[in-house]
Amino acid sequence: MAGDFDYETHGDGYALRRRPDPRIAALVHTAFGDARTVLNVGAGAGSYEPVDRHVVAVEPSAAMRAQRPPRAVPAIDAAAESLPFDENAFDAALASVTVHQWADTAKGLAELRRVTRGPVVVLTFDGDALDTHWLAAYFPELITAERHRYPAIRDIAAAIGRHAEVRPVPIPIDCADGFTEAYYARPDRFLDPAVRAAQSAWGFVDPAAIDRGLHRLRADLASGAWDARYGAFRTQPEFTGSMRLIVGHP
Repeated sequence: MAGDFDYETHGDGYALRRRPDPRIAALVHTAFGDARTVLNVGAGAGSYEPVDRHVVAVEPSAAMRAQRPPRAVPAIDAAAESLPFDENAFDAALASVTVHQWADTAKGLAELRRVTRGPVVVLTFDGDALDTHWLAAYFPELITAERHRYPAIRDIAAAIGRHAEVRPVPIPIDCADGFTEAYYARPDRFLDPAVRAAQSAWGFVDPAAIDRGLHRLRADLASGAWDARYGAFRTQPEFTGSMRLIVGHP
């Protein structure tokens, strides 16, 4: 297992439920500038990979490599901490919702910077902002577990370039990508075990705590208590929570 989550055992279904949202993808792809060659590290099933540039993908999980669509390039079996490429080999690099999975985040980010002559683009979440989501009221243990997993935004920014910009990413109400904040307006989706199975965070929470939270959420949805507290989210066009786009330049 390359990171803190066993994708070989629990990675099935990611390609189906973790589809890239086109609006988030547009932000990511704009950050590449005029780069023609892009290295995607921790590439998984290919979310947020550009299709209009030459891509080299790196993914250590066989289960995730097997879920890459036919249009995607085959991924190289390698880890972020030891990239098999020369210095400045790529115009740009991408790490999409993956840095928290790496065994040594600092080493992996240093490798990204080493092999990239242009922008290094990291899509991740800010652990300090996770509790802005109403989910924290039902599953505080999940927020605590996630906060410990995500590297500090300032550390990522410092590692990927002398000049780095941190941009909050607005999440659309009908977000196609199935991470937790994507369902801010669709609370009933968390009752579906298949939805939770495509979110690695739940694997770090005691099943008893998950059951307690699900019982409360189910009851509050049935009684109208959830809507009384959080119903405005159902029609809120966007939610700016913890998702961050970090773009580092040499």
